Amino acid sequence: MSTTRDRAVLSRILNPLMPSEDISNNNDVAVDKPIEHEGYAESKELEKQGVRTAEGGDVNAAIEIFTRAISTCDINPSAYNNRAQAYRLAEKNEEALADLNRAIELSEGQGKSGCQAFVQRAMIHRLKGDDDAARADFEKAANLGSSFAKLQLVALNPYAAMCNKMLSEVFQNLREGKECQESK
Repeated sequence: MSTTRDRAVLSRILNPLMPSEDISNNNDVAVDKPIEHEGYAESKELEKQGVRTAEGGDVNAAIEIFTRAISTCDINPSAYNNRAQAYRLAEKNEEALADLNRAIELSEGQGKSGCQAFVQRAMIHRLKGDDDAARADFEKAANLGSSFAKLQLVALNPYAAMCNKMLSEVFQNLREGKECQESK
């Protein structure tokens, strides 16, 4: 039976170009700091309703519900993240960016809300073709524990992707008992 540390070491060996956290402290994304606000509980309930509405396909109604959640507790970064996601689904990227910037500000770029906001903002940067800005946001999210962001960083690095492919081929050949091909 392997421990979390064993799996982290193995992952580091098999994926040497993947960004990694310190294997002695392999924690998931940190939780958000507690929010002390009289409307916070109601805001969270509205968020749940908004998510269900968006999943049901009515993105515009979901945006309205998330807007009510924000009005109820305007310091809840999660509500801004959720509305940004709905804006992205509605192809309103500028509105999504504004909400993501606010979520990052409120979360101080920390915790689950900060991590999600960095990932979403990076995706918008990628859509716009701004890989440098995307890379910066994916790095921040990766440092907060996002596995998805770590994979995206590798995808944005053509040299790392090429090396990972070559290393993968070497391991595949070893598993299949094939000899390595020498370049001539």
